[in-house]
Amino acid sequence: MKRTDLWQLVMALGMAGMGWVVAGCGGESEGPIVPPPPAPAEYADKHMPAGWWTDAAKAEEGRKIFIGETNPDVNCASCHGKDGKPVKAGARDFRKGERMTLYSDSVWFWRISEGVPNTKMKAWKTKLSEEDRWKLLLFERNFGLAGKAWDAGKNAWVMAGEAGGGAAPAAAPAAPAAAPAGK
Repeated sequence: MKRTDLWQLVMALGMAGMGWVVAGCGGESEGPIVPPPPAPAEYADKHMPAGWWTDAAKAEEGRKIFIGETNPDVNCASCHGKDGKPVKAGARDFRKGERMTLYSDSVWFWRISEGVPNTKMKAWKTKLSEEDRWKLLLFERNFGLAGKAWDAGKNAWVMAGEAGGGAAPAAAPAAPAAAPAGK
């Protein structure tokens, strides 16, 4: 075999191997898994409201926001896909739990609120209330972190029933007003 033929064979095998690597990755690349920067001070102490991690009704409200049913100006699914698999280049794939575990609830909330610089991810704080942004995060985590909750005390995602260091306890409901005397 000539040296040129051998070189061409080596190159062809190398290119075929590269094709297998790309195919094995699903053809998309979000780059290396690198932790996001910490949330800025105004978001660092924000956490999912107490009791929400296991609240199916709030998650359903988040789903309606995600698909644009609640607010037609906000349709996360148009980029991130209805199932968390991106339909537009550059959108984060919420199904990749190993990547999503790097985002605390504070960081995730910050990114929804302020957007992501140098990307197409917009800031949604002018279109969604703070409560609606938490509902959105609650729904989105189901793609790659189903059943998980952020535990601020442990600084980690844990099973939702095990979270203990999250948001401050919800305020106690107001006591019913006393009935007027004589009635």
